[in-house]
Amino acid sequence: MRTCSYWYRVSHRQEKVNSLLTQEIGKIILREVDIPPGVLVTVLSVEATSDFKEAKVKISIFPFDKSELVLEILTKNIYHIQRVLNKKLRMKPVPRIYFRADATEEEADKVELLLKND
Repeated sequence: MRTCSYWYRVSHRQEKVNSLLTQEIGKIILREVDIPPGVLVTVLSVEATSDFKEAKVKISIFPFDKSELVLEILTKNIYHIQRVLNKKLRMKPVPRIYFRADATEEEADKVELLLKND
C-alpha cells in the first residue's frame, strides 16, 4: 500500500482509478455539459472508496460566486455524466460519482484580505 495526498492509505489500483476518473470526468464535463461562459471548472481530484462503489469528485469553480449555479448544473446532468463514464470505462463496478466544490481559493482570498486590513 502507498500513502497518497489523502489522510488515509490507498492501494496502487485505487490511485490509478482515481487518476483515470479525474481525467475522464474532466473530459466529459468539458465536452458534454453546458457550463456558462466566463466560468472555469476544474476537476481537482477524485477519491474513490476502497470498494469502488462511490467516488467524491472535488471541483474548483472560478469565479467562486458561480459555484452554486455550476453545482446545480452538474447535479442536473449527473446521470448523463455517469452514463458516459460507464460506457468509457472497462471496470466493474464503475463508482457512482458525487460532486463537491473546493473552497480553498475562496478561503485563501479571505485570509489575504484579513492580512491586508491589519
